[in-house]
Amino acid sequence: MLITLITSLVLGIIGVFCVVVKKNLIKKIVGLSILTNSVHLLLISIGFRPQGIAPIITRSNQIIFASKAVDPLPQALVLTSIVIQLSVTALALGITVMAFRHFKTLDTDKINKLRG
Repeated sequence: MLITLITSLVLGIIGVFCVVVKKNLIKKIVGLSILTNSVHLLLISIGFRPQGIAPIITRSNQIIFASKAVDPLPQALVLTSIVIQLSVTALALGITVMAFRHFKTLDTDKINKLRG
């Protein structure tokens, strides 16, 4: 459990570093994806329960269901977030392609200077 929290923190720091420091738009998008995946890992590790059972009620596990079942809410949130991340990444890459066609560069400093 602790290793996943530390991994999530490290991935989050790497993602923020890429978004803030890097000048290339593609690297910023990759950093944003890494940051989002670190949040996914954090949510999944929060919902984890050692020796947990699937959150499905059957006749055989009705008695121990409440004490052993894992929380399905973080799993549902992560699935929704993955779909949103895919859409945001596709939109960001599309905007990056349009910016490259217009400005002939992916460097954010040069794009800001060309704004006029």
